[in-house]
Amino acid sequence: MHVLNVRSEGDFDAVFAEIKRLRVDGLVIGAGPVFLRGLDKLTALTVRHAVPAIYSYRVFPAAGGLMSYGTDIFDSYRLAGIYTGRVLNGENPAELPVVQATKFELVINLKAAKALGISVPPSMQARADEMIE
Repeated sequence: MHVLNVRSEGDFDAVFAEIKRLRVDGLVIGAGPVFLRGLDKLTALTVRHAVPAIYSYRVFPAAGGLMSYGTDIFDSYRLAGIYTGRVLNGENPAELPVVQATKFELVINLKAAKALGISVPPSMQARADEMIE
């Protein structure tokens, strides 16, 4: 396993050159503003370099990436709103319980899978919350 860090979109090309040199078979791309800002370039590079990648948010497969598995961002915003409301209504934040997301979603882009030469098994397709064709 290799950890490759980026500070900006400008690092993407150098990182993908390193990915090619290392002969990486797949990527796990975490959440972060750098990745979200550069999602179009990032998803295009994974397809161009034929490197399957899984992302944290559904916007990546919607933009052409292979798949995502992570929290439903809208559910996270809803939970944050509830928490904020409790604080604004006078509850002490130090006394509130820690809240974690409980809703996760799997999104698969079949067009990207085909471009990468990957066959997505029917059992995985059945588990997906959304299939993009």
